[in-house]
Amino acid sequence: MKLTFGFCLASLVGLSASHGQILFSDNFDAGTSGSSWTAKLSAADAVANFAFDYGTIGIPSAPHSTGGSTIGLGFLVNQSAGVFQGISATPNGQSFTGDFKIQFDMWLNYNGPLGTGGSGSTQAGSFGWGVNGSAVEWAGAGSGVMFAATGDGGSTQDYRAYKKGVHDTASATYAAGSQANSDPYYTALFPGVSAPAAQVSLYPGQTGTTPAGAVGFRWCDVTISKAGNIVTWSIDGSLIATADVTGLTLGGNNLFLGMFDINATSSADPNDFLITAIFDNLTVTQVPEPSMLALSLLGGLGVLLFVRRHR
Repeated sequence: MKLTFGFCLASLVGLSASHGQILFSDNFDAGTSGSSWTAKLSAADAVANFAFDYGTIGIPSAPHSTGGSTIGLGFLVNQSAGVFQGISATPNGQSFTGDFKIQFDMWLNYNGPLGTGGSGSTQAGSFGWGVNGSAVEWAGAGSGVMFAATGDGGSTQDYRAYKKGVHDTASATYAAGSQANSDPYYTALFPGVSAPAAQVSLYPGQTGTTPAGAVGFRWCDVTISKAGNIVTWSIDGSLIATADVTGLTLGGNNLFLGMFDINATSSADPNDFLITAIFDNLTVTQVPEPSMLALSLLGGLGVLLFVRRHR
């Protein structure tokens, strides 16, 4: 087969742009990640389960899992304390600088009926960067950049961005111009869905469908990208929020995953464990600097030209 110069050049550009160094990854499948992560919580009844088999509550394997694995990191908060509460977990000894991309699968589950949500169903899955892991990152306090979403769309601020614990409510921060799941931007991205049949079989109260615009009951491909001082959050390739950290002194350079409750009451539902944020298949990839990418391309072009001239 004869390859044209143009084809080779296009292939080189694509490979150079898409392949960065993997800095860190964890698929949680071994069930031993609890020893390599540190969880911090704001109240005693928050839980981080680093070997959670989410298949036991009828959730299918995450898109980036291999072999049908259903082991991930699961969080629970405010099970009985009846207070505003949060939890976060950080991988030990990690520091991510320069430009990079954090990517993971996320599933936000809650107790039904899904249309309105059951007792205490409105809680938020959270995640971010810019911390050292010494303290809990949640809506009550923080030292880095945090993004969060409610699963049930039960808040007027279902999509959230925080900088050092301060909730950013500026409309320009959000691609939709709004934080409410009812905004047409979100409803187009996230149509209503039903709970998995396996979960309904186990818990018959999980009837109905999620409100349009809410991210609950679906695997979300979440990406946090840092380019210079700009940190962005996307779901399934669609931009959700942008944080400019210019001039901010953040707590560190590590990432975190977590969950928090925005209400000071606990669920009265005996199936309150269904209100959970699940994370799986985390990968951090370095994004090459433009200068390094240019050098790589020039080097590759030189090789291609040499080969072409000496045929």
